[in-house]
Amino acid sequence: MGGGARGTPDSEIFSISGPSHLTSNDWTDSYHRTSVAASLVKGVYTLERDRQEKLIGSKSRAKPWWDFFHFTLLEILIDQQEDCIYGAVFEYALFNLHQNAPGVKLPPRYVIAFRGTNLGAETLVADVKLDLRCGFNTLHRAARLEHAIEAIKTMVVKYREPAMWLVGHSLGAGLALVAGKSMVKDGTLLEAHIFNPPISSIPLEKLLRSKRLKGMCRIAGSVVKATLAMVLKDLQVQEDDPKIASWIPYLYVNAEDPICSEYIGYFEHKTVMYMIGASKIERIGSRSSLRRRLWVGKRGTSSSSDLSTEPIHLLPSANMTVNRNKPTKSKSAHGLHQWWEQDSALRANWEICCVRPCSEDKSVKLLN
Repeated sequence: MGGGARGTPDSEIFSISGPSHLTSNDWTDSYHRTSVAASLVKGVYTLERDRQEKLIGSKSRAKPWWDFFHFTLLEILIDQQEDCIYGAVFEYALFNLHQNAPGVKLPPRYVIAFRGTNLGAETLVADVKLDLRCGFNTLHRAARLEHAIEAIKTMVVKYREPAMWLVGHSLGAGLALVAGKSMVKDGTLLEAHIFNPPISSIPLEKLLRSKRLKGMCRIAGSVVKATLAMVLKDLQVQEDDPKIASWIPYLYVNAEDPICSEYIGYFEHKTVMYMIGASKIERIGSRSSLRRRLWVGKRGTSSSSDLSTEPIHLLPSANMTVNRNKPTKSKSAHGLHQWWEQDSALRANWEICCVRPCSEDKSVKLLN
């Protein structure tokens, strides 16, 4: 699950493929914030590519991906088991110029970015193994995730700076999601920009065109999984965790991307189940992973404070951007580059959805 790992040689060069049209940053503009976040993730991809290709000094292609937006590289995150770069910490050099601006949405002072799958020879096997962990909801056991969470905690304790972002693409989006939820459990809410995140559900949004058939399949899936949970008496979690519900990450998905498109159906399904009075079945079913049971078996029961037993995509709240543009040869549905699209006509096909938890006194779940 990667989008910046393999491509044309030009895809690594910022002046050719990057959002170089953003000559000044408007941090109140969501498109600018999205473009910068995606660019920093691309910088991590390029750091690892430079390392594998032994490009150093003037031959290195990574620095412009953050330097153009006045960020500096504070730290490189290395997977010690695989000896590869999977993330980086950036600091915004101009943050103090915005700090005292009243009523203005602040830029991040620090950004912790995670790349997705790199198809290079040195990282292919390790990254694909982590992709499988995403599919089987066992990413929480990965040493890379543990290292990422420790790096985030260190940053939070060291700098005590609320203006801190988590950003990631594909596999890196999975790391950012789980790490972000882990930080929420510890009482720290970090702004997160999650690009093309993996989801363990079958991509019905991509496979089926009939809205009614997709809805029927999702309802049937919830009933089957909830029934299995009842048989195995794995029913301790009934309500959305209010702590997690208070965290509202920014999700970016493409309707044609089989890796992340089912997030659209996931949130729509939550709304439908609420409207027909079956929220309890949906909540139980969404927390029950059949693939995880086959992969690791049943090890105790889940609880609202146990992130290790729930799917990566389990989110009560999100601000989701859906790209409805059809992929082209030069612009893939899973590619990171789509999120700094310069053509405003194409950006007009982006849909913004605000997802919030349902309760007995609230009837609105998904607002376009």
